Amino acid sequence: MAVTLTASLSVVASNTNLATAGTEVCDLGEGALTISDLPAGSSVISCDAVGRVVTHDGASVAVPEPGTAVSVEAVTADGEAHGFTLQVAPDGKVSYNLTEGTADTSTAGSDIPDSLAHPATTPEDLSQELDSTNADAPDADAEGAEVADAEALGSPGACSDGAYSTNDVKEYGTYNWYIGDGGMPGALSRNDAKWAFADAINNITDSYNNCGYGDSVGAKANFLAETTYEADINSSSQCTDRDERSTWDAGDLKGTHVAVACTWSWVYPGVKNDLREADVRFNTRDHDFTNKPTSKCSNLYDIRSVGTHEAGHVFGLGHVGSGHDNLTMYTHSFKCTTKARTLGKGDVLALRSVY
Repeated sequence: MAVTLTASLSVVASNTNLATAGTEVCDLGEGALTISDLPAGSSVISCDAVGRVVTHDGASVAVPEPGTAVSVEAVTADGEAHGFTLQVAPDGKVSYNLTEGTADTSTAGSDIPDSLAHPATTPEDLSQELDSTNADAPDADAEGAEVADAEALGSPGACSDGAYSTNDVKEYGTYNWYIGDGGMPGALSRNDAKWAFADAINNITDSYNNCGYGDSVGAKANFLAETTYEADINSSSQCTDRDERSTWDAGDLKGTHVAVACTWSWVYPGVKNDLREADVRFNTRDHDFTNKPTSKCSNLYDIRSVGTHEAGHVFGLGHVGSGHDNLTMYTHSFKCTTKARTLGKGDVLALRSVY
């Protein structure tokens, strides 16, 4: 049974998750904004803030139109969680989720056909990112056997760790996705990258695990085509304006970010938000990847392990932090290991709680 990959979109569930309420008085100034410049309670309409960039804790998003939420999630080389959600209510009021995961809301919503009034189809949204200088480099064959991370050895086993977090987003229909243009991680061809990404997505939709849990998750995904569009994520790991195409690609991101997922959803009060688009980008500018880690693997990230983690965000799973290193949704991605391709207990429970 295919499992939907929920984007990492979260709505504020309590006052502890909300930035301090703001006012209707706006003096935004030039350049990128902080959550203090556009506080919770502000109106994007009164402040003329749609399209402006808001940054927080090393991550940034373009303010969406009313009735939309946008979320950025990065898996990092240092284990630090970088991400947040900015939600704009239908009346234009802003709210934030600045923490990892929120209390579950109802999953009883339904899918609605998309109808973005002005999708981003400007030339800047097509082939806007330079290919990584390493995008077409072959996988390294350096000496140095895989070494298990000390923190992972000290954490509960994947099948005994039930920790999880979910975000306020759900794919109520089928996640239809594309392969972007340019170089792919691990110097894969676009066709080989398609199969690697599809396998990663299927690990989520099929609840792939070694813990004995059957697949009772009803999420669905479907590859549509190759496209000249790119993921709506720039070299600053910013979620830009969406273009209605859920695209997986590779390119430049912030240095410590191994990969980034950006998700956009329609706001559904009382139920989980409806996923509209989820883009994923691998950082081939600063990191190297392989599709087949071997005993001689050195300093390479496994494409399908990273992809499975990002697919978890697409289908609404949040990060788990220190002490849960053996779960797929742990904030850090380990080099030269395929363990994140296989879900742990908490990852499966998270999917079951949403689907």
